Amino acid sequence: MRRAIFPGSFDPITLGHYDIIKRGITLFDELIIAIGINTDKQYMFSLDERKRFIEEAFADEPTIKVLTYEGLTVDFCKKMDANFILRGLRNPADFEFEKAIAHTNRKLSEIETVFLLTSSGKSYISSSIVRDVIRNGGDYTGLVPDTVVVK
Repeated sequence: MRRAIFPGSFDPITLGHYDIIKRGITLFDELIIAIGINTDKQYMFSLDERKRFIEEAFADEPTIKVLTYEGLTVDFCKKMDANFILRGLRNPADFEFEKAIAHTNRKLSEIETVFLLTSSGKSYISSSIVRDVIRNGGDYTGLVPDTVVVK
């Protein structure tokens, strides 16, 4: 079985993430969307909210699981018997950053990283931009799946 992990904080999930996930499920038998827990980070949305946003967005996709984890992504991959890490690339800066992580993960394990380019119409979207729009009362709805609702 080709199982992949798509790790991130998803604070919140964006249409860029959604694009990578929808395209990624065609490549793997199972895709685990893995919400990383970083106790040093301040999140806009709670872990439960982030998980719910994703689960609701992919409720009709039986090959997707949404889980949380702490620690190294490669350790979580081993625990979940996943041989691939899926990552999205928006721009050259993402590539340089992700390349270093992929090389490190490969050094620590036999896990391969698969990169997908974000679709051009979504390549400008990031969770930090979405959070900034929300903080300033802007219309964030065109940047995230419909399941992301700010209360």
